[in-house]
Amino acid sequence: VIGAGEPALPGISIGHNGYIAFGLTIFAIDQEDLYVYETNPDEPLEYRYRGRWEPMRVERETIAVRDADPVQVELRFTRHGPVIFEDLDRHSAFAVRAAWLEPGMAPYLGSMDYMRARNWDEFLAAMNRWGAPPENQVYADPRGAIGWKPAGLTPIRPNWNGTLPVPGDGRYEWAGFRDVDELPVSADPARGWLATSNEMNLPEGFPAHEKVISFDWYAPSRAERLAEVFDSRERFSPQDCVRLQSDVVSVPARRIVRRLADVHAGDAPTADALALLAGWDGGLTADSGPAALFEVWYRFHLRPALLRRALAQVTAEDQVEAALRRLLPEEDLLADPRVDLDLIERPAGRLGPDSDAVLDELLRSSLTEAVTHLERLLGKDRDQWAWGRLHLARLAHPLSALFDEPARARFAVGPVPRGGSGDTVGNTAYTPDFVQTGGATFRIVVDVGNWDASLAMNSPGQSGDPDSPHYADLFEAWSRGEA
Repeated sequence: VIGAGEPALPGISIGHNGYIAFGLTIFAIDQEDLYVYETNPDEPLEYRYRGRWEPMRVERETIAVRDADPVQVELRFTRHGPVIFEDLDRHSAFAVRAAWLEPGMAPYLGSMDYMRARNWDEFLAAMNRWGAPPENQVYADPRGAIGWKPAGLTPIRPNWNGTLPVPGDGRYEWAGFRDVDELPVSADPARGWLATSNEMNLPEGFPAHEKVISFDWYAPSRAERLAEVFDSRERFSPQDCVRLQSDVVSVPARRIVRRLADVHAGDAPTADALALLAGWDGGLTADSGPAALFEVWYRFHLRPALLRRALAQVTAEDQVEAALRRLLPEEDLLADPRVDLDLIERPAGRLGPDSDAVLDELLRSSLTEAVTHLERLLGKDRDQWAWGRLHLARLAHPLSALFDEPARARFAVGPVPRGGSGDTVGNTAYTPDFVQTGGATFRIVVDVGNWDASLAMNSPGQSGDPDSPHYADLFEAWSRGEA
C-alpha cells in the first residue's frame, strides 16, 4: 500500500494498493450533541434524568507539571459524555455526546479495511466499518470505474435535528445509528467525473430533513471551480491533476469583481484600483498585484463594511459592532464567502433604502481604504505589489514557545511566498497576519493502473529530524505546487 495517513493514527487513508486507488475529504455528518442538565442544589455531582437524580461518574487524574508540584484534576461524566462546563449558581451542567467517543471509533481505523479491498464491492463493504471522522470516500480502479461513498457513524435523532443544545433529562436520546447504506452513493456517473471538497453534496432528492446528516457545510467555491475545470475537457494527465490540486483561481473573487463594473471612482487612486481589478482573471497567484489588492480589500474592508451595513438594518445602533465581531467568520481552515456574495448579488432591501446605490458606495469607499492599507503594507509602487509578499507559509514546531531561540530557528521552516486563499482549490487559508494556516501538506495524484507513474509531494520533507538534509528539502517545491 502506497500513500499517506494522519500522523500517529493507523492505516493509509489516501493512496492505492495496486488494485484500487482511494482518497477522501470531509463529509460533515453531525456527530455531536450538547446536553444541558439541571443539577441537584444539594449535591452538584447529581443531575436530573427521567425524574430522578443520577450521579455523575468521577475520575481523578494526576498531571505532572514541569518545575512545579503535580496537579490533581477531577473529570466528570454523565451518561452522555464528558462534562465540559458547570454553573453552580444556576444549578446546571453541560456535557457532550459524540459518536467518535463510542467504542471502536479510533479515527481512520476504517482505512485498515479498504487498504485490502480489490474492487468496488469490497471498498463499499469497508465503509460499514468506517466511523470517524466522517468523510467523502472516493474510488477508482484500472477498469475505469470510479465511485463516491460518504461514510461515518450517523446518529438517529427521533425528535430533534441536532442544530441546538437539548435538555439531558432523557427526552432527547439517540436511537442508534444509521446503516451506511442509508447514506448516498454514486458509481460511474454519466458526466464522467467525481469530485469532493467538503461542500454540501447530498444528491437532489435525498431526504435531508428526514435522514438528517448535517445542516452545517463548508462553502461550495472550491467545488464550483473543480466542476468548471472538469467540464471544460475530457482528458487529464497526471501533471494536469498536479496543477489542479494547487489551482488558485478564486470563484468568489470573480463574482465580486464583476459587480465593480457598475462602480465609478471619485479619485485617481481608486480609479487605478478599479482598472487593476477590471483586467484581472481572479487568479490569486503569488506574483499577482491585483490578487494582493483584492484579498486586502475583501477580507479587511469590504466584508466588514457589508456586514456592518446589513446589521444596522436589523440591530440597535449600539449593538452593531458587537454583533459584527460575532458574525465575522473565522477562516483559518477554509474560507466562507456565502453571506458576502448573497449581499452583493441580492442586496435589495437588505442594505437600506436604495440598496444598489448603497452597495456602490460601499464598494467604492472600501476599495479606497484598501488602497491606502495596501500602500502601507507594500508601498506605493504598484509594480511591487504581489500577493506572495504578504501571504506566506511558515512552519513552527508546536512546542517552539518552550524552545530557546537557536532551537526555535533549527526547527522552523520558511517563510515562502504562497498563492491562493481559503476559497481556492489549492486551499491556503490564512489568519489576519496573512500566514497560511490551512491546506494540504501531502498531495498525491495516482495514475490508476500505471501505478509507478503516480506523483506525490510531502511538506516540508521526508524526514522528521531537523538535522537531516531531507527535513525541509521539499518545502519550496511544495510551495510552488510541484510533485
